[in-house]
Amino acid sequence: MCGIVGYIGSARSSAKALDIGLEALARMEYRGYDSAGIAVISDGDIEVEKKAGKLANLQQQIAETGRDRFNGKACIGHTRWATHGRPNDVNAHPHVSFDGKAVIVHNGIIENFAPLRAEIEAAGVELTSETDSEVAAHLLALAYAAGPTAGDLEASALSVLRRLEGAFTVLFAHADEPGKIVAGRRSTPLIVGVGEDGMFLGSDVAGFIAHTREAVELDENNAVVITADGYRVMDFDGTPTEGRPFTIDWDLAAAEKGGFDSFMMKEIFEQPAAVRDTLAGHYVDGRVVLDEQRLSDDDLRQVEKVFVVACGSAYHSGLLAKYAIEHWVRLPVEIEVASEFRYRDPVLDRQTLVVAVSQSGETADTLEAVRHAKKQGARVLAVCNTNGSQIPREADAVLYTHAGPEIGVASTKAFLAQVAANYIVGLALAQARGTKFSDEIETTYRQLEEIPGKIEKVLELKDTVLELAAELGPIPTMLFLGRHVGYPVALEGALKLKELAYIHAEGFPAGELKHGPIALIEDDLPVVVVVPSPQGREILHSKIVTNIQEIRARGARTIVIAEEGDEAVRPFANDLLEIPQCPTLLQPLLSTVPLQFLSAEIARQCGNTDIDKPRNLAKSVTVE
Repeated sequence: MCGIVGYIGSARSSAKALDIGLEALARMEYRGYDSAGIAVISDGDIEVEKKAGKLANLQQQIAETGRDRFNGKACIGHTRWATHGRPNDVNAHPHVSFDGKAVIVHNGIIENFAPLRAEIEAAGVELTSETDSEVAAHLLALAYAAGPTAGDLEASALSVLRRLEGAFTVLFAHADEPGKIVAGRRSTPLIVGVGEDGMFLGSDVAGFIAHTREAVELDENNAVVITADGYRVMDFDGTPTEGRPFTIDWDLAAAEKGGFDSFMMKEIFEQPAAVRDTLAGHYVDGRVVLDEQRLSDDDLRQVEKVFVVACGSAYHSGLLAKYAIEHWVRLPVEIEVASEFRYRDPVLDRQTLVVAVSQSGETADTLEAVRHAKKQGARVLAVCNTNGSQIPREADAVLYTHAGPEIGVASTKAFLAQVAANYIVGLALAQARGTKFSDEIETTYRQLEEIPGKIEKVLELKDTVLELAAELGPIPTMLFLGRHVGYPVALEGALKLKELAYIHAEGFPAGELKHGPIALIEDDLPVVVVVPSPQGREILHSKIVTNIQEIRARGARTIVIAEEGDEAVRPFANDLLEIPQCPTLLQPLLSTVPLQFLSAEIARQCGNTDIDKPRNLAKSVTVE
């Protein structure tokens, strides 16, 4: 989830494009801080500066090398969250074409970059970066130099957009047309800012809210051309269309959070995109593929046992991986808290696959578990949200989650992205080992691809859940119950509540109730119950309905999460939260979401006014 900005100042504007661009990048840095860069376009010239690391590194480099060369009225800029290619100076954006005339910035994933790269190289162009983005710059230059779109930036950019596959926003500029920027979007955001002294582009309004509150949102598969005095919207074929104008009524702090009152709430609503982007590009030509696969199918066929090592929410995603891998692949799976893994001397060998799950890729306990596994000869597959971090570098194969930066300390979108990625790992193992037919794998993958749309429906429960939490008030304790994949969801719900509300909360397997936890049930105790689908898992469903009856008979307030149309639970639920139907193994991608809302609001009721920064916690634990 990179941040992109664009600006063209009018003749009456006294502001320098460089200053406007750097200011916008500072507002966008929350979207990515692996590198930053800016290009200023003037007549016949493009001046580019880019630098790995945080924006401060770029600002320092510009101060040292001199600001005087950045004289144009137009600029495009980028702050990067690395996906393809390590976070270094070369892979940083903007990318300039082979002839030095065309320049682009890009957010998202160009899924067909490999054949496009081969085509460009066949034309004699040498690519310099590891990114998928660079191909767009060279394609623009080639289209501008010759053929039916020669000499026309707008037509050339549209021709490139029509060729790209995946989820992306791209900004195009050319030295021969310095008064124009062309941009297009598919599945990633792009907003136009309409100012009195110039026009703006941004991944969100935070990039330009200091200059204008008038904005235009682009629809899917739409492009826009901005000049100093206006804009035009069209589809990728060039047919004129309309954007959606709106007036921003948030202050600057709220704009950085997309109008939400916290980054956590914003990130909850980014979960459909996080899951969609994580799935994108991993089912190609009828096969499941990883990002960096240095393990062959033969290597995967030799695996006799799987360990998943992780901490916190990532550990709960690993518990869900166990259900999926054992069901699909018929391999034994052990889930380990990473901090315990190497100290208990686990039995590892070359036939062991260790799946290491970490949002940051720097989690100290997980990193040490990876190193211990490697020393024992085990193969390691990393699931990580941060390109180029330590754990992926030391792993034999990598699957990146594309959740983008997660500012809220309590994980939301990163957790769902990890669950989706772990399911991809399970399907890749099933494919290599032949435990599922290719059509079965495709069916499951297509079911996964339907999940983001279903998460969007679950997000509609927000107001209902917040009202419920407000009604509960500042409670002292809460229990969470689940069976099968509902049990890890119960654990995750309890963890969120502990992190945010600072109260006692526990998650239990529902079948363990009568082995002790039922002694905790008392009048009005709120108990969340995650109910599995009655479709195909009737025995699980009937047993948990019995559990609900047992705790309600003892005075508990039952808060039930169940599928739409599940009438069997309705008589026993004090509060019923209905989610769309989906296969049982995939249900956690839906049932987790109401628990995030619930925890956030209960935290407020309990007095925590800053849920983004819960006390005593850090986003990445880099020491043991």
